[in-house]
Amino acid sequence: MVHLFTLVLQIAVILVVCRLMGSLFRLIHQPRVVGEMFAGILLGPSVLGWLSPRLSAALFPPDSLGHLNALSQVGLILFMFLVGMGINTSELRKQGHAAVLTSHVSITFPFTLAAFLALYLYPRLSDESVPFMSFALFMGAAMSITAFPVLARILTEHNLLQSRLGTVAIACAAVDDVTGWCILAYIIVLIRAVNARSSAWLTFGGVAVFALVMTFGVRRLLRLFETRYHRQGMLNENALALMLLLVLASALCTEWLGIHLLFGAFLMGAIMPKEQGFVRYVTERLQPVIVILLLPLFFAFTGLRTSIGLINGAEMWIYFGFILLVATTGKLGGSTLACWITGMSFRESVGLGALMNTRGLMELVILNIGLDIKVISPSLFSMMVMMALVTTFMTTPILAAVTGVKAADAAAMENNVGLLVAAGQDSR
Repeated sequence: MVHLFTLVLQIAVILVVCRLMGSLFRLIHQPRVVGEMFAGILLGPSVLGWLSPRLSAALFPPDSLGHLNALSQVGLILFMFLVGMGINTSELRKQGHAAVLTSHVSITFPFTLAAFLALYLYPRLSDESVPFMSFALFMGAAMSITAFPVLARILTEHNLLQSRLGTVAIACAAVDDVTGWCILAYIIVLIRAVNARSSAWLTFGGVAVFALVMTFGVRRLLRLFETRYHRQGMLNENALALMLLLVLASALCTEWLGIHLLFGAFLMGAIMPKEQGFVRYVTERLQPVIVILLLPLFFAFTGLRTSIGLINGAEMWIYFGFILLVATTGKLGGSTLACWITGMSFRESVGLGALMNTRGLMELVILNIGLDIKVISPSLFSMMVMMALVTTFMTTPILAAVTGVKAADAAAMENNVGLLVAAGQDSR
């Protein structure tokens, strides 16, 4: 009963702080989700734990965090399903040479720079318990990711979703996310296979068979949801419940196969029908609880695992500076150069680079997985979280400066992340 009281109190405090910070950040033309990310840091040891250790210990006792984490993971499973629904990589071909080249460069350039950075950071922030190859691959994946939903939200608030810049950015972000998650899945399989002393090839084989069954078998059955939606103009509660059961079953399968729950949820969303009316309908039904209630719990849990105090001393801040420099040079610089080479104007190229540099929530998801599987240390985790916050925060002012378009009025644009995933479909 004590744990239940604590959990409910934690949820209430998290919701209040996240809504307040989200509203404050909207005043400076930042997406609400950026404010909620900062709210998680405020509730953790970096701010609340530093200002009032007793209050922090009373509100977030260590033995209660398991319940908070469990709820946040349920939210992430459903959110990754929505992200998968919003990604349609087959549309990349329609965006032309600029999208093809930029998407490749925006992955390979930061990945390569991160691999070189790993050579420097590995002996200083890791140890022999983590294979260097796993460490380097994880750093590359974390540096290459782009926050697809946050990017869609920023484009919508600047009325750029239908522009050439918007369509190219959406296509590139979709490919980046899929590639980054594939690399992360590979890393998880390697690490778990070593710890379990089982063959990684068995796990890869099982994952490959599962992906084929989902893509060529289950995908056809999922069209029945779209057929029923068009026939009745809606999906009843039983149909929505069955859809959620399939999401959970897919998540459990990938966890059982040795990767992670979130991959199964993402794959289920990726193979769902992509007709924009159907996508919008599903997101409208699922997003309120996910975005308003469950995702803030994840931000808070991430903040509770982030301690800026671990970055102590000039040397540690130099490491953080290198991480931020490589992250920004790789994504913003690489994407800008590739886009400019394809013939887009310099201002458009910088705008696209800034958008591709948006990491946001997707980066936090990857970093939490990396900390869970112990491929990164708590101090490196804290540095990478700060990098995600800085690179996401800098997107809006850079975009406004190079495009000359300011974000729309906050009240008019108070849409949610789930709806903007669907909006990303409209742009195609």
